[in-house]
Parts: sequence; C-alpha cells; structure tokens
Amino acid sequence: MSGDDPIDLPKPAFLNVADSLTGRRWVGPDGDALRMADALGQETGLPAALCRILADRGISAEGAGQFLDPRLRDLLPDPRKFRDADIVAARLVRALADKERVAVFADYDVDGGASAALLLDWLGQQGHDATLYVPDRIAEGYGPNPSAMRRLAESHDLIVCVDCGTHSFEAISAVPETDVLVIDHHLAAETLPCALGIVNPSRQDESGDFAHLCAAAVTFIVLVEANRQLRDDGRDGPNLMEMLDLVALATVADVVPLLGVNRAIVRQGLNVMRARRRPGLAALADVARLTAPPSAYHLGYILGPCVNAGGRVGRADLGARCLSARDPDEARALADSLDHLNRERRQIEMQVREAAFAQADERGLDGPLIWAAGDSWHPGVVGIVAARLKEATRRPAVVVGFDGQFGKGSGRSIRGVDLGYAIQRLQAEGLLVKGGGHKMAAGFTVERDKLADAMDRLTDYVARQAAAIESARELRIDSALMPAAATIELMQEIERAGPFGQDARAPRFAFPDAAIHYARKVGNGHLKLSFGDGLGTRLDAIAFNAFSGPLGPALAGQKGQRFHLAGHVEVNHWGGRQAVQLRLQDAATAHA
Repeated sequence: MSGDDPIDLPKPAFLNVADSLTGRRWVGPDGDALRMADALGQETGLPAALCRILADRGISAEGAGQFLDPRLRDLLPDPRKFRDADIVAARLVRALADKERVAVFADYDVDGGASAALLLDWLGQQGHDATLYVPDRIAEGYGPNPSAMRRLAESHDLIVCVDCGTHSFEAISAVPETDVLVIDHHLAAETLPCALGIVNPSRQDESGDFAHLCAAAVTFIVLVEANRQLRDDGRDGPNLMEMLDLVALATVADVVPLLGVNRAIVRQGLNVMRARRRPGLAALADVARLTAPPSAYHLGYILGPCVNAGGRVGRADLGARCLSARDPDEARALADSLDHLNRERRQIEMQVREAAFAQADERGLDGPLIWAAGDSWHPGVVGIVAARLKEATRRPAVVVGFDGQFGKGSGRSIRGVDLGYAIQRLQAEGLLVKGGGHKMAAGFTVERDKLADAMDRLTDYVARQAAAIESARELRIDSALMPAAATIELMQEIERAGPFGQDARAPRFAFPDAAIHYARKVGNGHLKLSFGDGLGTRLDAIAFNAFSGPLGPALAGQKGQRFHLAGHVEVNHWGGRQAVQLRLQDAATAHA
C-alpha cells in the first residue's frame, strides 16, 4: 500500500456501543441515506422522520405518493400471469354451476386456515357449502396423505388443496378419478404431481417474481380470476375486497415480506378488519382483549398464535373453522376453545424451550446453526421454540422432537439464509425423510440415526452464508431520540410508511443516556420499565420475553442507573387512553 492509498477505516459504533447487553454492535444511519432523506424532504415537503424511512426503502420523490398510498388495483398481478390460474378458476366455477361436492384440504397453520376460509366464504356466499379437511399434525403430518384423499374422493367430486399439495405425488395419484386442484406457495421441485391444476408462484416454470406471496394471497388471486369468469358469464361473484382481512392475517403470520403487493394487502386488510364484519376474527380479538385498532403486530403475535393453537396442540381444523364461521355464537365458542388451547400451548412451549435452550447452550451458541433435539418434545411447539432460539442467538435455529425412530423438526431462519432450499437439498441427499418450506421457515422429518449427519450438513449450508450471520449481530439504529420528541404526532407520521414487518422494518430509535426510574419483571418473563431524560419527561417501555435472555436480568432493579436504550416506538392503548411507549430491544451502559 502506498502512502497515497485511502485507508478503509471501520465505521464507529453508534453511541460507541460495540457490545451491547445482548452482544450487538449498534450501527447508525448511512450517510448517503441521510442525504437522500434530506433531498426527499426538500422535494416532497414530507416530515423528516417519514423521509428517513422512504430513503431506507429506496423510495424516490416520484414514487413516494404510491408508496404512502398503496392501491391493490395498481399492485395486484393479473391472475393469468400464473400458470394454471385460469384452469383452477374455471374448475371452481364449474363446481358451482353443477352443484358438485367440494372438499377443501388445508394445512393446519394460519396461512392454511385463512386460505381455506377464503374458499369456504367464496363458495358459501354463493349458496354452496364445502367440506373442510385439515390433517392432524401428529397422526397424519403435513399435507395430503393417500388415506385421507381416498376418503374424501369417495364422497366428493373435487378436492382443493390449499397451502399444501405441491409435493404430494403419492396422495394425489391415489385418487385418479377425482379432480384435484392445488393452490400453494411452497418451493416446488422440477416435477409436479398429477393434479388438474397447480397454481404456485414458486413453481420452477414460474418467473419467481411473486414467490413472496403466501398461500392465502395466491388463493385470493385465483378467486379474482374466478370472479372474472363469473362476470364473463353474466354473474356477479362475492366482494373479494371484504375478504382481505383473511389475506392480511395470513400474510403477516406466515412471515412473508411486507413489500409491494403484500404491503397493500395488509394495509387494506387491516382497514377491513377494523369493521369487525367477520365473526371469527371479531371473536378472536375479543378473547385476546384487544382494545386498540388492529395492527400488523396484533396479526403476527396475538391473533396468529391463537389461530395456530388448534393445529399445534388441539383439533387441527379449529382455526379454519373459526375464521370461516358465519354465526357469531359459533365463532365465540370456537375462539374460546382456541384461546384455551393457546394457553395450554404456552405451558408446553415453556417446558420444551427450557430444555432446548439448555441443550443448545451446552452445544455452543457461536456456531452457524443452533439446534436442539429431544424425546417427546411436542411437534406442535418445536417451530415456536426454534423461533425463540433464533431471536436469542440471531442465528438460524432448528428444533426436533422425537417419537421413537422418527423426529419432526422445524426451523426458523434469518435474513439472507434460505432455509427452505437447504432443507430440500438435505432431503434430496437422503438425510431427511421429507422436508420443505420457504426461506424463513421450514419443516422436516428425520430418522434418529441420521440426525447428527443431517445437522452437520445443514450447518455446512448455513456456514456458506456467513455474511448474513455476521450482519444479524448488528442492530441498525435510524436516529437518536429524546423522550419529549416521542409523541403521538411522530407516530402518526411514521405509520404512514407502515405496516411494518418482515423485510419492512419499523424505524428503530436510540434514547441516549436515559435514567431508569424503575425496571421490574411482569407477566411471564417480560420487563416493564420507565425512563427519562432528567428534564421532566418520562417514557414507559416494555421488553417481551426479556428474562429469556440477558436484557431482563441486567436491567431489572436498576433504579437511577443510566443506559442507552434502543427499540421501536409505538402507541399503547389502555383504559381508553393512548400513550407512546418504547418496545425495548436492546440496551447498553451509558458510561460517564
């Protein structure tokens, strides 16, 4: 290196936090993004906080209007861009016209339940009742199986598989005399089952431009085409815009990116949900005691887990039945059952989580992949525990529960590591009995004597994407904020760029040199605290599951101590009033 060569110095850590309480390095806003935000403000006249979000998303001044007011009609793809969409829609329309017996075979998660509810609602509004079938997670496993398909074929003319079926070669071949349709989004192999039609944006012969859609969104698009065909025949189909509450729920709960059409779906779906016209969703909101207008957070962390509870630890079809219920009394009864099961699920999860965390800690938490396996770990909670491990370690995580020779595993990934592809590769190599999923989440079945080899191989796949793992250690901070500036008006500005979620992160603020007024444990391992700036302004904060990691123990009881605090700012609705609070994600000692 010559003396004239520039030296690439590392960027200083934001507020000099190179190793926070959770082991993260805080990274401040990029200089180019700040300059772009300033330029956006000058060109558009929009508030600075909003311009920073737009700059972070790469939104230009010309595109700001459409971004802030996303319209589904501008962003929803033409259904006929998808292979077999016209075939599947035409077969549904024919089933209506001929009054055929229709069965809907759905996955047991939120996406499957919402997809099934969409079809049941669309058919039901036209006077056509269909049969719902959801396989038992433990007895039958994921997706169509030959036995169930044969039973359905005995009494139905058409079987529609939603959020499943792309890999169900044997099951679909088992009913050659019955028409089978597949509406799915999971990554497909080079060959497809012999169904009459398969609509899946993740087919190998698709462009991949819409692989980020969940199954409910694909189902919605098929129904758009079905309504178009009905109109061509001089008939009106149901109002699909009123069904966007279901699509929004599935989009958030299935952790697909909230970008483009997905963002428009969730924005409009939340508006539909606020009207409380769907008995099932209204009942679920009531049992969850939601008093605030629904947000993406509520969909992902409150309503979604409740819908999922039936498939995890109870009757697999309860979630879909609740979402599709037309009678308010029936919806309330189903919601009560799901709420009870969700509480039971939390207890089971806690037991498995403690064992899995202990095992993973013993194995080491600094490797590319975090994994744990145990006997009799309930298969309905291994995915949730994998998510908790991922959140705690910021690494892809896998948890496997064994029952005899075979174990059912579930994995959760971080941005930049395609877990679904890796699981498919392991199956192709013979290390897994079966497996599938998408980038951020995957499931599989593994034989006990192949577990170690499978995890070693999966670790190799993950290690090749080491840059993503290192990036996950960084905590991005958008700007520093004083408590007095955290106002309802600021939140209203920020929400214009929402909803926030996967790949559409909410802005994260740091409150420097904050004095803790109190910090105590509340609920089931959460941390509640109050802090101020010494100038009279106080702000409340909440850190969920803080005592599962270092944050809770480090901050609890630290009255009068000073810390840098970081997290998302939100509006808390309580007792008919609203106030700004910090959803705390990290902290660091503020050195004098």
